[in-house]
Amino acid sequence: MLARISRRLAGLLATLFAASFVIFAAVYAAPGDPAVFLAGGRDKLTPERLASVRAQYHLDEPLVVQYGRWLWDCVHLDLGRSFQYSDQVGDLVSARLPTTLQLVAYATVLFVVLGVGAGILAAVRRSTWVDSAVVGGTTLAASVPSFVAAIALVSLFGVQLGWFPVTGSGTGIAGTLHHLTLPALSLALGALAIISRVTRQAMADAAASDHVEAARASGVPERDIIRRHVLRNALGPIVTMCGLVMAGMLAGTVVVETAFGLSGIGSLLVGSINAHDFPVAQAVLLLMVTGYVVVTTAVDLVHPLLDPRVKEVRPA
Repeated sequence: MLARISRRLAGLLATLFAASFVIFAAVYAAPGDPAVFLAGGRDKLTPERLASVRAQYHLDEPLVVQYGRWLWDCVHLDLGRSFQYSDQVGDLVSARLPTTLQLVAYATVLFVVLGVGAGILAAVRRSTWVDSAVVGGTTLAASVPSFVAAIALVSLFGVQLGWFPVTGSGTGIAGTLHHLTLPALSLALGALAIISRVTRQAMADAAASDHVEAARASGVPERDIIRRHVLRNALGPIVTMCGLVMAGMLAGTVVVETAFGLSGIGSLLVGSINAHDFPVAQAVLLLMVTGYVVVTTAVDLVHPLLDPRVKEVRPA
């Protein structure tokens, strides 16, 4: 077990290292010169002034040197200073991160409860109208992009019915839940469809196993069979997919936060890209990748604990 954890952690670090270089190189190759933005625009910009700005922010150094300097600062939790706000990037991210985490947590609760519940219902009522309704409804939900769902929810529940606010994140527990309901629902719709499909199929596979048929032949009540044998054996793929979907939601908040005017890291990323604020864009992208890699690694380590049948294949 210790060797397995060590290998996964080594893989995590290697993935983060490769991802950090890709992020830095992509932002470095993006159109637009950050030195021009830092100098206040092209109006009355002299070559001497441009060269001075490049030297001040180390923009005249080679890519590898700039990357090494940036990576060293990141390891020491120094994400640099924002070009646009003239503030520490770490302060900007930490101020907006709670809103994004609350949104992701709320959406995760929604898609886990509703998605797993719908999948269980479809599996228990397999080949009936209930199964067809769940499959049809989740297929429709999966086909709707998050920004379309956001617009529809705002129009119906925010503007016409006036049940929920359409901007801001609220204050206090009740206010936050009230304000984030529509954003969380629009973020969770696609995930709900995926989780319900995975739950349905995992339970169908578990129900077809020999020990379930033996339990039915022994007269075990169907409710106990579903709870103790079918659902328990289906937890592995369900939990794995829930973790993967939750990890990918950080990137999905970009569209939802922009649509609902939330001050999270998703909207911060959009604003930094539009303003050529490279330090902020790099930090937010690195945070999103780190969150995804950490969550997926944790799920990979937990999976064998949920399903003892999963054994690590040792090299010969």
